[in-house]
Amino acid sequence: MSDEEFEDLRPLLFSIAYRILGSVSEAEDAVQETWLRYHASSTVPISLKSFLSAVVTRVSIDVLRSARVRRESYVGHWLPEPLLTDGEAATYPDPEHAAELADSLSMAALLLLERLSPEQRAVFVLHDVFAFPFSEIAEVIGKSDVACRQLASRARRLMEDGRPRFDVDRREREELAARFFDALTVGDVDELRQLLAADVEVYGDGGGKAPQWMRVVVGLDNVARMFAGLGQRFAGSGLQVDRHEVNGQPGAVFRDASGRVINVLTLDVLDGRIQVIRSVINPDKLRHIGPVADAWAVLRQTSPSAGS
Repeated sequence: MSDEEFEDLRPLLFSIAYRILGSVSEAEDAVQETWLRYHASSTVPISLKSFLSAVVTRVSIDVLRSARVRRESYVGHWLPEPLLTDGEAATYPDPEHAAELADSLSMAALLLLERLSPEQRAVFVLHDVFAFPFSEIAEVIGKSDVACRQLASRARRLMEDGRPRFDVDRREREELAARFFDALTVGDVDELRQLLAADVEVYGDGGGKAPQWMRVVVGLDNVARMFAGLGQRFAGSGLQVDRHEVNGQPGAVFRDASGRVINVLTLDVLDGRIQVIRSVINPDKLRHIGPVADAWAVLRQTSPSAGS
């Protein structure tokens, strides 16, 4: 296998691993391990795509089993590592399939996948997201076709119970997100109230390594005042808000005056309102995006007493 052949398949292998693991760094490691295992193998596969997909899935299942133990003792809310997906849909010629892939990448969908066992998660991702046949999946996880169909059915029921819904019109979502981030940066509480759902929720993930909301912030007024206050506090500090598509949904990367990453926000939009906001500020989950700021230091610099 040439480097070119592997690179052609790398996006698919990463996509499988990331959906199983919810971690960019672990998914990249799984893809690298797949490369190493293939070169150490004497197998000459009939289908390189099927062979490598099977290897990366097995590696990801093993990693997930140990990762789940670590997540049980995680400080605060655990959120997936954010993935910048600007332009990803353009790589899929079928718009409907592109939308399905984007939805399966959303923070909401990845959090639902956390409910599944590693095997259920792998079967669901391979079959329901990437349309691998059960005959191939059975070989991957070492179970019969019937057992794989049962795993898929159980996984599907668990996913359907909380399946996220999003506004379909991408342009409307982006326009709403633009208004939200503009209002946030100037601390416009009235404008924020116009954009948020009555029961909007905010989740923060600092992992105990950065400032974070330890509890879910709920309700239009609470959330509007909180973000307006943050905007007013950071006014004039050189805070940069770079809008991106994050995990297939509207979002932004917040940077300090020198361009270092502070946190990443994603927005779930439904019925023309922002329903859920997720903030990932744990520095360990942001390093793949760029150099990371010391969020505690940034917060101190913008405190009311900083300039006194």
